[in-house]
Amino acid sequence: MHFIPLSGASPCPHRCANCGLRATQAFTPVSPQELAFFESFRSGAAVALAGSAIISEQNPNGKLFTLYAGWAFRYKTLSDGRRQILNFLLPGDFIGLQQEFADGASHGVEALTDTALCVFPRDGLWDLFRQFPSLGYDVTWLSAREEGMVDEGMLTTGRRNATERVAMLLIHLYRRAERVGLVQDGTMAFPINQQHIADALGLSLVHTNKTLRRLQQLGLHELKGGQLSLLNPKALHRIADYYDLPLRKVPML
Repeated sequence: MHFIPLSGASPCPHRCANCGLRATQAFTPVSPQELAFFESFRSGAAVALAGSAIISEQNPNGKLFTLYAGWAFRYKTLSDGRRQILNFLLPGDFIGLQQEFADGASHGVEALTDTALCVFPRDGLWDLFRQFPSLGYDVTWLSAREEGMVDEGMLTTGRRNATERVAMLLIHLYRRAERVGLVQDGTMAFPINQQHIADALGLSLVHTNKTLRRLQQLGLHELKGGQLSLLNPKALHRIADYYDLPLRKVPML
C-alpha cells in the first residue's frame, strides 16, 4: 500500500469537517469536539491500488483505517490457496479492528478497486474510549455490525441454495451501496467479478456463472460492463428471503 501525505492526491480532505462521506447523511452526526478528536487521532491518508494488500494475512501493520473511497474485501485463505471472502467493504467501513484482539492479522484485506483510506494509529483507541465513551460505543456497534454480517454470510453459505445465495449478495451489496450514494438512476458500479462472487458464496466458478445467467434471463437483474441494475428487486427479495428494512444511519470514524 502506498502512503501519501494529506497534501497529496488523495481524495481524503485535509479536515474531517470537509468529509464528503459525512455529507451523504448516511452516517450518524458527531459533535464538533468529536470531529476535532478525529482530526487529532488521524495519522494520515493512504492510497491502496486495486489488487494490493491493505492488511496482509498473518502480518499485522498496527494501523486502523476508514475506507473513504473505493471497494475492498476481507478474506481468509487455506494453505493450498483456496480463498473465502468474508465480506465486502464499502466507503465508510472501519478496517483493522480485529488485529487489536489477535497476535496476528487473522485475515487479509485487499483493495478491490483503487481505494483511498483515512489512517489511524491502533494505540489511539484507548484515548478514544477514555475521552469519548460515546465514540467507544460506536466502535463496539461497528464491531457487532460486522459480526452480524458474517453471521448472515454463514446462513447464506450454510442454508441458502445457489440461486438464493447470488440473489442475497446482489441485494445486500446494492442496498449498502445505495446507503452511501453509490446508486444513480437505479444503477451502480459493480467491480466484483464472478471469481469474487464464487469465493464469497462457496460456489464453483461454473455454478456462479450459470446462476447469474439464470437470474438475468429471468429479468431480475442486469450486470453489464461493470454496472449492476436490479430490474425486479421484489422478486430477488423473495428468492433470497431478504427483509428490506429501512436504511438507517450508522457510525463512522
